[in-house]
Amino acid sequence: MNVLLKNNEDIKIMEKGGKILAKIFSHIEKELKEGMSTYDLARVAEKLMENYNVKPAFKGYRGYPEVICVSINEEIVHGIPSKNKYIRSGDIVSIDIGIEYNGFFLDAAKTYPVGEVSPLGLKLIQVTEEALWRGIEKAKVGNRLSDISWAIQEYVERHGFNVIRDFVGHGIGRNLHEPPNVLNYGPPGMGPVLKEGLVIAIEPMVVTGSYEVRILENGWTAVTLDGGLAAHFEHTVAITQNGPLVLTME
Repeated sequence: MNVLLKNNEDIKIMEKGGKILAKIFSHIEKELKEGMSTYDLARVAEKLMENYNVKPAFKGYRGYPEVICVSINEEIVHGIPSKNKYIRSGDIVSIDIGIEYNGFFLDAAKTYPVGEVSPLGLKLIQVTEEALWRGIEKAKVGNRLSDISWAIQEYVERHGFNVIRDFVGHGIGRNLHEPPNVLNYGPPGMGPVLKEGLVIAIEPMVVTGSYEVRILENGWTAVTLDGGLAAHFEHTVAITQNGPLVLTME
């Protein structure tokens, strides 16, 4: 496994890009409302990327057709924005955005409740976000990669939910996806030792029911096999001597 460590200068550039991505999320959060199409949401994101002079990382990646992913309710990841898909009250909406800034990639995701969301949906969102932070806490020099994985899985399952197995986090830098894969499940104390300069995208995808998935006919969108709700949170994180540095925050 050829893990590409970043130097301090690389991480400073990524931190600047990450702050831009965080600002894009803040703007989108204000625009997100019931009645709008997911296509309209993508156009908001596209305009923001133009304004901040960053490139969309997803569009064209392995043939993906859009600038962001918008996944609603039972959709786990890779929901393709559409003029025919509208956001309704009660939906939980996961937005996944990647950008390229000065030759480096940043990746983040958040799930938002829209209107009157069920208590189960609200709990799922809260637990998924908290699980992300449990994983981030373990992103320290000297820990093993699966310490992150176990922290996420243990927290999620303790609250009665399940983590998706088919999709995982990843290294990130000059490429959108780099080694190592960052699983959201598994026993602690396994995998490579975490070193200073490793940058990873940690991204728990959590469901209310079974973690089994199916892919829609569009070839991209993953949904829960049993129709259960799904939530997704992600940050790009650098491992430093001072602990985890979350790059995708303002």
